[in-house]
Amino acid sequence: MTQAIKFISLRMGAWRRYRASLRELYSLTDRELADLGIARWEIDDVARRSAGL
Repeated sequence: MTQAIKFISLRMGAWRRYRASLRELYSLTDRELADLGIARWEIDDVARRSAGL
């Protein structure tokens, strides 16, 4: 049971990091994203990778 709770907790943490990354990246302008080397269409993939999903 403890392993299941730990797994769920880790996944929930990753999901929260993913959602926070999405909010942050979508709030940036296209120019700011370009400065980071990210195109707007890549935001979802970048957020998933950074959260470990």
